[in-house]
Amino acid sequence: MHKILIFLFVITSAFSVNAQEKDSIVILNVTDYKTQTENKDVQLIDVRTPEEFKDGHIQDAINIDYYSEDFLKEFETLDKNKPLYLYCRSGNRSYKAAVKLKKMGFKDIYDLEGGILNYNKKQE
Repeated sequence: MHKILIFLFVITSAFSVNAQEKDSIVILNVTDYKTQTENKDVQLIDVRTPEEFKDGHIQDAINIDYYSEDFLKEFETLDKNKPLYLYCRSGNRSYKAAVKLKKMGFKDIYDLEGGILNYNKKQE
């Protein structure tokens, strides 16, 4: 019986650590993302290519290309303790970027649900 309890404790602990790790990357809907970023001094990063960025981006965003070989190096100048807001075209690259940046030590990472495609949709 004692071995079963230890086993359950180990399994529960493993899931708890994984859940905490996911809690630091928050997926925000468009409304919340806009509320937290518009007209605010935040670290707002567009991880799309420079060509995509030139075609249109969120005001005050900085472009750091996810596919660049210097991608992680470019984040070294940013404050790891200040919230980081990411977005891409549809949400795929920005989430992958968020996972990498979490491992780099960034504390609070927010990702735009559905990317800029969702951001630019007319809200009903």
